[in-house]
Amino acid sequence: MKHFNVRVYGILEENGKVLVSDEHIKGVNITKFPGGGLEFGEGLHQCLVREFKEELDLRVEPVSHFYTTDFFVASAFNTNSQVISIYYRVKALDPLQIKTSDTAFDFPKVKNGAQSFRWIEQARMSENDFTYIIDKRVGEMLAQLR
Repeated sequence: MKHFNVRVYGILEENGKVLVSDEHIKGVNITKFPGGGLEFGEGLHQCLVREFKEELDLRVEPVSHFYTTDFFVASAFNTNSQVISIYYRVKALDPLQIKTSDTAFDFPKVKNGAQSFRWIEQARMSENDFTYIIDKRVGEMLAQLR
């Protein structure tokens, strides 16, 4: 059975930098924007607020829509699933309390679900900073704004 996988991501900007999430999923290191899967019965903004609270223990407010996938992408984990990703610029409502790193994949221990965060300069951001094609597109779009 084929189905849709809706993902909601936040673009948190600070001092010319954008926050990214490095993760170890199913034996693979990936870099993406903070966020995740829409749950049944949840609105897009609710999903984004929940994901930031779960991943970063940070309250955020969606500020503006930035991009929605406008081309076909099959899930990297299930080829019978079409991914639709929606990106919002977000504003932090509290100071960021989590540790960030200057090094990609700076996990305390490499294991499934490991996650670390780092800032990338928006002006130097490129598609090479991201793993998945939709994030690559958004990274390029952000870099072009500077």
